[in-house]
Amino acid sequence: MPLVTGTRGGVVTDMLSRLTQFMTIFDDRFEDLERHNWKPTVYRDFSAGLIVAMTAIPMAMGFAMASGLRPEQGIIAGAVACLVGRTFGGSKYQVYGPTAAFIPVIASLMGKYDHGFLILCSGISGVILMLMGLFGTGRIVKLVPNSIVVGFTVGIGVTIALTNLDSVLGLRLDGGGLVNVLVGIAANIGDLNGYALVIGLMTFLVTRYLLRVSIFIPAPLIALGGATLLAGTAWQGSGLTLIQDRYGEIPNNFFVFTAPTLPAVSPAMLLDMSYYVVAIVFVSAVESLLCSSMADRLAGNRKTPFNPDKEFWGQGLVQIITPLINGFPCTGALARTATSIKSGAVTPLAGYFKFALKLGMAYYMAQYLNLVPMACIGGILLWVSTNMIKPAEIRYVWSADRAHGLLMAYTAIMVPVTDFLTGVLSALILYFIFRKSFGELPDPGHAPAVRPKAGQPVPA
Repeated sequence: MPLVTGTRGGVVTDMLSRLTQFMTIFDDRFEDLERHNWKPTVYRDFSAGLIVAMTAIPMAMGFAMASGLRPEQGIIAGAVACLVGRTFGGSKYQVYGPTAAFIPVIASLMGKYDHGFLILCSGISGVILMLMGLFGTGRIVKLVPNSIVVGFTVGIGVTIALTNLDSVLGLRLDGGGLVNVLVGIAANIGDLNGYALVIGLMTFLVTRYLLRVSIFIPAPLIALGGATLLAGTAWQGSGLTLIQDRYGEIPNNFFVFTAPTLPAVSPAMLLDMSYYVVAIVFVSAVESLLCSSMADRLAGNRKTPFNPDKEFWGQGLVQIITPLINGFPCTGALARTATSIKSGAVTPLAGYFKFALKLGMAYYMAQYLNLVPMACIGGILLWVSTNMIKPAEIRYVWSADRAHGLLMAYTAIMVPVTDFLTGVLSALILYFIFRKSFGELPDPGHAPAVRPKAGQPVPA
């Protein structure tokens, strides 16, 4: 006699089936790794992992510092997230790591609380994401219109550019947040450091244009090396702020267990916790599914597509495990996923290689990374922010449907003016209230793309 019957029994059976699928590590994501081609496939995955690892080190450090954390926390977060996500996620190609969309969320939390509270909020978010995967809610995220996604991306890009402008200008400001940074820049513009400005702009231009030459060039790492060389030789003593001036030495003992902490319970704290949990779940869900979908198209995947429910399961484990090992919340990284595919990645092995190579290189480079000027990190983040704003997407949304265009503009303005979640949730409320006023807005890249040739630059 069955323990459950009817509708409830069907739901439980579906959940058990999903759980079995989620815990199967060697599944259809490895279907392109076959007996007759395993050597070239492993080589391609290794090459892709190496390129992404070299690109990701300076970016991960920048994301961590912009979020109010230490630079080594970005290194460990990107490595561990990729290991966990590639093991339990739902995409063949996705690269996991720190992303720009999380910067305002984490920076806001760290401005009020500590890393232990971040671990707690991220862990709760991880459990919610895993339950979302078990209940098969992956399709629900697809209800978020592309106009809000584009507007949210533009708003985050603007926020990152403006809040890191002080580093590019060589100013030492204490206050965080967009308004405080802009007020501080206006009040201290007379103290601008010309050397820092040159390094910041040089980093931005070198990164931007070297990547246009070839995806195989680790442009951020080259820019970082050039800036560090200048700061330590010709421009030594010119007043440049280095990473060690702000954070001290960067350790190479990356794996440090950190436990969650609960501040004194109060209505304000519980409200903040709810806000940050919802924000982490939203960013994880939307960005990971957006990145997975993009990856299948970019790779020309004609076999098994990504599994959105398994992706939620993997994202949940990423948000639980990564912060516990001195990291912070991570999700699918669009630019690094595109770089990996362009570099020849075929299976999740590329993510495992990225994990090992990134930690290995960072271990031996740690003694030099603390000499990097903060203006260089600001330049890298400036490149990240401008790369998030894609004029072609903006034009498409605006021309496809004027109501969606206005919703995109509203989201893009509200995200930096208020905060990430207020901007996005208010846009969603407007969308569902006036849904009949909105036309159809299909994904402009819904058709599978032909896999790009290796060596071509990543599209903007």
